[in-house]
Order: sequence, then C-alpha cells, then structure tokens
Amino acid sequence: MSLFEKEQRNERKELVLESPVSPSNLMRQNLFEQFRSKIIDNPSLDRKLVSFQANKQSPFYSWFKYREGFSCQLVQYLLQTLMPRSGILLDPFAGGGSALFAARDLGWTTEGIEALPVGIYAMKARIAAEKLNVESFRNSIKQILSEDFSKYYESKHALKHISITNGAFHEDEEKQLVGYISYCNQYIKDENIKLVFLYAGFCILEDISYTRKDGQYLRWDVRSGRSQGKTSFNKGIILSFRQAIESKLSQILNDLAEKPEQMSLFKEEKEENISKKQINILSGSCLEILPTLPESSIDFVLTSPPYANRYDYTRTYALELVYLGYNSEEVKKLRQTMLSCTVENRDKRQYLEEYYRKLNCVEGFHEIEKTFNEQAALQEVLSILDDYRDKGKLNNSNIARLVRNYFYEMCYVIYELARLIKPGGIITMVNDNVRYAGEEIPVDIILSDFAESFGLKVKFIWTLGRGKGNSSQQMGNHGRTELRKCVYVWEKERT
Repeated sequence: MSLFEKEQRNERKELVLESPVSPSNLMRQNLFEQFRSKIIDNPSLDRKLVSFQANKQSPFYSWFKYREGFSCQLVQYLLQTLMPRSGILLDPFAGGGSALFAARDLGWTTEGIEALPVGIYAMKARIAAEKLNVESFRNSIKQILSEDFSKYYESKHALKHISITNGAFHEDEEKQLVGYISYCNQYIKDENIKLVFLYAGFCILEDISYTRKDGQYLRWDVRSGRSQGKTSFNKGIILSFRQAIESKLSQILNDLAEKPEQMSLFKEEKEENISKKQINILSGSCLEILPTLPESSIDFVLTSPPYANRYDYTRTYALELVYLGYNSEEVKKLRQTMLSCTVENRDKRQYLEEYYRKLNCVEGFHEIEKTFNEQAALQEVLSILDDYRDKGKLNNSNIARLVRNYFYEMCYVIYELARLIKPGGIITMVNDNVRYAGEEIPVDIILSDFAESFGLKVKFIWTLGRGKGNSSQQMGNHGRTELRKCVYVWEKERT
C-alpha cells in the first residue's frame, strides 16, 4: 500500500467514526439526490452515436478501427445544440481526432491533446491524406503494388517485438510487411503519400495477424501456436499482406476520389480553409499539458476520457505500438504516463505535487487535494473497496488503487478545464459509470461534483435510454443491473 493510500485510509476512518450507523451507500444516495434533477434521458443520444459505431462507414474513420472514439455525428449534435457559434474547441483526450476534425468542418479552431501514439499517428495520417492529389496518389499505388516487397526487406525496419506481440505474424507475411515499410521509406519521395502508405500498413496489422482485439487484450488464434487457455479460438480468414494492403489502399483511394469536396481535395479555397483552421495536436499527457495553457482561452471542451474500467490501451494496441517502433520499456513507460485506468498504474501524487510546485501553482495543487479528499461519495466507495481488498473480495487487489488514482487524476483534469474555459463556455464529457464486486461507482455525479467545486455549473447529465450491463461474472455474483452511460454538460457562468 502506497503512502498516498495509507493517508487516504486514515482520513476515511475519521469520516466513518463521525457517522458509524450510516448505510454503505448513504453518501452516494445523497449525491444522487443533489443531481437528480440534472440527470435527464436524452432521446437524441444512443449507444451508436456516442461510440465508434456510427463512424464505421465514414471515410478516414473506417480505415483504422479506433474503437474508443465517439462519432463525428455526436460532435455535430453537441456543437449545434449547445453552441452554434464557432470558436476554439479543446479535446484533452483526443484519441483518433473525431472531435477535432468534425468541429473544424463546422468552422471551429481545434486543439487536441493525446498521449497514445496510435491516436497521434491516425490524426497526422488524416491531415496528410487531406493534402493529397488523388491522381498522384493513384499512380503511386499502381507503382507500389507492382513490387515484390520481400526484395526490399531491410533489417533496420524490422519490427522489434515485445512479449505480447511475439509470433503475431506468419514469418513470410512479416517479411512482406517489413519490405513494404522499407520500400516506402526509401522510394516514396512525397512525404504525404509516404505517410498515407505507411498508415495503410498500420491499418491492416490485425487483419494479417494471428490476433484479434478483444476487450482489453489481444486474443490469439489457435494457428499462432500460443497457449489458448480453456477454449481455443479461430478468428477465421487471415489475409495475406498482399491481399490486405491492396484492399486497404483501394479503400483509401476510393474514399478520396469519391468525395473530393468533403475531403478538401483539389479545391484551392478548401485547402486555404484547412490552413486557416489548422488542427493543433499536442502529444503527451493532458495532466502535464493542461496546466501550461492560458487561462480562459477555450470556448468549448468536448472529450471522452478513458473509463475507469481496467482497459489497457497499450495492450489492445500493442501491434500498432510495435509498428511505430516502441520497445517493451517504452510501452511500460507509456502505460504509466496515461491517465490511470488499469490495475498496473501507480499513483502520480508525488509527481503532480512536484510538477505544480515547479509551475508555481501550489495553491491549485492544494485546492485539488482538498476537493478530492472531501468528496464524500468517492471516499465512501474507496473505503468499501479497500475493505473488500483486505477481505479478498476483489478479483484483483489493485482495483481499489485503480479507482483512487482515476478520480485523483480526473480531479486535476477538471480543475484545469474549469480554469481554461471562458465565461459562458461549455464542457461536455462522454463517460460510463462502472461497478466492481457489485459496488456501483457513480462516475457521472462524482465528476460533476468536482466540476461544481471548481466553479462550473452542471446543466445536464444526459443519459442514454439504454445503459450498460455489468459483466457476465458480476451478473453471476450480483445479478443483472444497468449502469448509466452519460454525456455531461457543464457550463462556466458569466460573471
């Protein structure tokens, strides 16, 4: 147990002594009553709209399955409903860029922060694709597909596998893949075409591998020769590299050629418009970047942070990270840099305290600490999870730490967003509630209470008509219950 956890536990013991007969969910129920009038079912929202699903057939988004994003239609709905006039939009968890590109197309200036290199790469590839001349791209495809990529193999471009990607590809197909990478780097001179070609290779890694993304892990096909556990898995057809790259390049070309105006191709005025509304992408953790941005500089925040659900992006996208050149140590470091949402994340309290001192923001640090420590519903949850951990009731002893770290870091994020948003500005956030060992954690109202503590007003907590069920394991132990899926809408009132 870390020093941070011990301090928190001692403080919660004092809270318990003050009201020893309180029911275990009293604080959460009180908080729910506080926000009951704000929790509203919004029939315009559904699970497809607030997830990747609605993007499946859209150009760019369909090239690579970035499943953690929301749809561009959701972005359009929120902006047109809540703030029709354009301004400056920020997404501190930019992912693949849905909010940034959709808002830009509505005339907004957009800024995004993203820690996962997968999302950064996808956004940069999209920007490159928007600048392509379709005929030049078509001719380059004809040329590259006439080559035998195995002849261009160079060891300096070989994938440096980590333990969770070893054996992901058939040896011959990996040689073709590396030859393709080598060819692109040596013979494609146009930087935008080169990036889109390399991105096409990035987009097909799952298709040509023995793996399939499954929740927070890679699931391995029986043909891989790796251990299968209790049940074997066959993912069906595994494409050869040649089949997959031809199909992906054809898809990209067709999308670019069929919708030139939407993709901002050929039209000088469109290209000029893009340069005026350039998307600013900041690579790194929003915990580090947000405090450096100027106060009252943002009109609208639209984001979806990682959920407190143990989802490990560095494992799900391990193949893509290896493709981008990340080694085992770099992947581990990246996992710790990202917002804490896995059982492996260590607490960042000491680091954040030192960072805020370095920025001469000690008062802000103490305000965040105070807000976190005094949120009674959260402390109630943490106390219960710590007790469950001590009694062996959690299927992973670090779940209590995960929840603590998640809310601690989100408290920093919300403090900074409240500082950055202009008076009259709006913050929207897509997130899910979670449950561990049958204990519901009302993420929506805890984060909304943080927001009000930092001077924001909760306008709505929009819920989807159909929530999210708990896992099959929890259903077996605790019965089937539904968790709220929400879009929070917070406003900074004018003074």
